[in-house]
Amino acid sequence: MKRGIALLLTMAAAAVVAATAQGGRHEAAAASKVSCKSPLKLGFVTPLTGGAGFLGTEQMSWAQYAAKTLAPKLGLKVTIAPGDTPVEQGAAPAQALAQKFVADKSVVAILGPSTSGAVAASSETYFQAHMAHVSPSATRTSLTKGSKLEATSAFLRVVPGDYVQGPTDAKFMMSNLKVKKVAILDFQEPYSVGLADAVETTLKAGGVATTRLSAPNTTTDYSAFVTKVPADADIVFFPTQKPADAQTFAQQLIEQGKKAKVFGGDGSNDSSAFKVPGSYVSNFAPDISGIKADAKIIAGWKKDNPGKSLGSFGPPSYGATQVLLSAIKQACVAGKGSVDRQGVLRKVKQVVIKDWILGGTFRFSTKSNDPLNAKFYIFQIQQNGTYKLIG
Repeated sequence: MKRGIALLLTMAAAAVVAATAQGGRHEAAAASKVSCKSPLKLGFVTPLTGGAGFLGTEQMSWAQYAAKTLAPKLGLKVTIAPGDTPVEQGAAPAQALAQKFVADKSVVAILGPSTSGAVAASSETYFQAHMAHVSPSATRTSLTKGSKLEATSAFLRVVPGDYVQGPTDAKFMMSNLKVKKVAILDFQEPYSVGLADAVETTLKAGGVATTRLSAPNTTTDYSAFVTKVPADADIVFFPTQKPADAQTFAQQLIEQGKKAKVFGGDGSNDSSAFKVPGSYVSNFAPDISGIKADAKIIAGWKKDNPGKSLGSFGPPSYGATQVLLSAIKQACVAGKGSVDRQGVLRKVKQVVIKDWILGGTFRFSTKSNDPLNAKFYIFQIQQNGTYKLIG
């Protein structure tokens, strides 16, 4: 009998503990919700300094403009909280920022990370916090596709991956440039290695001879690598995230009498830094000045950013911000005036945007967390340093 009473008391105590724990979880969940009328933040994880600082600076200006102009129309008060991830410093800054933004309860979602390495280093942290992170520029294929994903299901991107860029660039080389031999230089980090692999695979399948080179991401003098480029190579594929390095390499090719032209990936797309005539660049965004529906947006951005030039990295950042603002609004409606991170995460992939800043209508693929039917564009640098769309 005493044993029975003791067992009942133990079970009762366990029930109280369980109920208390469950209540605590409900209270924690309730506490994580915030009023949709209160100030909210989007953390933006992007390189603002270092060799790729141009990228983050441009992206930040467009994200801030999107938040300023679009959030009030949705009845929201949203600001952009910047976080710097210099590409030369590897994964550590992205990991530290993830902890920082997760701890800030006013941050309901993340723009970025902008680079593939930063996504791979921090996606699990955001996933555990039920936080959507939408990148305007991370293109590594294995972030969203393949048997060993480097990002979680909480990660999405508004630009296509290297599984589109690599074949696009390689096929252009074969069909348009009629290449016979291509040298490929990677920089021992996720973005460049993934894109270099994708280009090399397509070129080899097409019967093109390739020479693979690899340099540390901290390299500044490429003369030793230029000497390894075959004299009869037509192209050097150079998937850097530092456009000034593409400029240096192209100049050193000329100095050493090599005939090969540099073909940069999206990370080299900066007409102020990479401007050797005859070189090539691919990018996930067209020149939006040719899209009539964007005229008002461009004019407004230029007014807020006097003296700044229209580039290819900014418009996708405007788009990524628009996607997250739309998801927040949908989550607010579903939450009857309150919102939490998980609510935003549930809604983000349902977002559809007509008159997308890059043209057409934006929606995510049902098969991956990539945009549906997105493409890459090929530019050639002209004698005056301008980028001309050629493919």
